[in-house]
Amino acid sequence: MRTGLQGKTALVTGASRGIGKAIATALAAEGANVVLSSRRQEGLDEAAKEITAAHPGAGVLAKAAHVGDADAAAACVDAAVAEFGGIDVLVNNAGTNPYFGPMADIEQSAAAKTVEVNQFAVVQWTGLALRASMAERGGSIINIASVGGLVTEIGIGYYNVTKAAVIHLSRQFAMELAPKVRVNCIAPGLVKTHLARALWENNEEEISRHTPLGRIGEPEDIAGAAVFLAGDASSWMTGQTLVVDGGATIRSSIA
Repeated sequence: MRTGLQGKTALVTGASRGIGKAIATALAAEGANVVLSSRRQEGLDEAAKEITAAHPGAGVLAKAAHVGDADAAAACVDAAVAEFGGIDVLVNNAGTNPYFGPMADIEQSAAAKTVEVNQFAVVQWTGLALRASMAERGGSIINIASVGGLVTEIGIGYYNVTKAAVIHLSRQFAMELAPKVRVNCIAPGLVKTHLARALWENNEEEISRHTPLGRIGEPEDIAGAAVFLAGDASSWMTGQTLVVDGGATIRSSIA
């Protein structure tokens, strides 16, 4: 697959572990410089060390920033520009889910945090990347949503509402930013991440049995889709959502 990512610069939020780390690693493998961001510098430094060891030719910068903090976000983008000259790929991956239960019972504080991290941060970081370099030289933005944004589920309803918003944000931004900037979305199914641990840890065998492709997803499954959307092979795609879920959303209701 032609990616054209050699020498490009990608900024990935929520990059210290899980899907974000896997995406950053896969982009570095394609020759891109990667800027890793998440809340804690220690985790980022460890991830950066691993990526550098695996792909010594890639430039790697670790810069801590709470995804919902406007000043910290701006500082991270500024650091990326100072280090690499601009941003070609933005991956809005950071997410949170502080509440599990009936949607009508969620407290305002938990709802506000979910919106801040999962939804508004996409708007905020996109604006920063545009003003930093993308509005002038173009680029690719990839937003990580969830299949939950396409279906209904017990317990994580409000989280899924914010992910549905990410899907529509991606379409809206794609319309507004074309043709210089492409904006696409990935909707992962259940993936073995820390955030989703409560959903799969004690039920992996049963979930895998009901998944058409026979297993729960790994972060690297999502990383492959991100490399495709970041690079030249998807150059005529914008405003689209790729579902990567092992076939979960097409399984028979009577299986």
